[in-house]
Amino acid sequence: MSAVVAPKVAASPMPDGPLGGPAAWRADELRRSDEWMHVLSPAEIAEVDAAVRAVDVDGRAIAGIGRAEFRLPMLGPVLDRIREDVLWGRGFVLLRGLPVERYSPRQRAIAYWGIGLHFGRAVSQNAMGHLLGHVIDLGRSNDDYTARTYQTNARQFFHADSCDIVGLLCVRRARSGGASAIVSSVTVYNEMLARSPELTAELFQPMFFDRRGEVPEGSDPWYEMPVFNWHAGNLSTHYVRRYITSIRRLPQVPPLTEAQVAALDLLDTVVEEPHVQLRMELEPGDMQFLHNPQILHDRTAFEDFDDPALRRHLLRLWLCAENARPLPACYAQRWGSNTIGARGGIVVRDAIAHVPLEP
Repeated sequence: MSAVVAPKVAASPMPDGPLGGPAAWRADELRRSDEWMHVLSPAEIAEVDAAVRAVDVDGRAIAGIGRAEFRLPMLGPVLDRIREDVLWGRGFVLLRGLPVERYSPRQRAIAYWGIGLHFGRAVSQNAMGHLLGHVIDLGRSNDDYTARTYQTNARQFFHADSCDIVGLLCVRRARSGGASAIVSSVTVYNEMLARSPELTAELFQPMFFDRRGEVPEGSDPWYEMPVFNWHAGNLSTHYVRRYITSIRRLPQVPPLTEAQVAALDLLDTVVEEPHVQLRMELEPGDMQFLHNPQILHDRTAFEDFDDPALRRHLLRLWLCAENARPLPACYAQRWGSNTIGARGGIVVRDAIAHVPLEP
């Protein structure tokens, strides 16, 4: 049997106390406002339509379309202001009204790609090199350690992805279920700290996470980092409990301690509380952009239509932002780099980055 490995990552320091500012929002307050939503105007939609027509050339690779070519002279500055709030303010936005029903699959991908360029540069989301992901039930099971939950109809549970910003575009809803839920990880920390400083401190210690078979060359099947990371005046959170649990299938990885389990249980309790969790039903044409170090997100389980043409379908972008926050060194294990503007994504040997139009 292989020897048990010891963590190589240092514990994170902790803040002196609770944290404030726009990142520390509560769901019960935001439900009384629509300030976190931007509805596209007819003029903004027309601008997107024109930009799509300008770059939709036969044989043109979508991955090669740059921001300068996807011209949005009126909407672009609006998106730039929204991006700043996503990165340095509330941490999320819902854009509503993209006319997905009148676009072809290629036009839809181009429109979403072009809007996403105003939030960051697309990075690979999986071992296949997908720069544009398809969130759709492929009949896979979470019991398969190589499966990703976006390929199932199961609940996702709260987690953060491995990039600065994750974006979703709703193409079709499920017959029932599939709601999006988000929490401020700053608020989660504040709530935990008020209830148990000792258990909160456990999440500033490094933990092992499962790579779920997507292992960069020369890396272990796991990576290590604390759930809570206090760095350069910001609290950055990385959490995927399923990955913390599943990596324990390997004999080299030590079991969780009672204190670690209790700390994770407390986090899971807090994120379910109505004053913390903001839930939204994504309609076709809705685009949600979230700042991963600051927002944990979830999706409820869903029941889909029998007709494949009607089944729930979302497009996804993982984006690397040029003006994002600094992150502690441990993030480089999962994000590939710690350099602002050149980090994030999952890159494995022989993967070719591309934009697939079908799941």
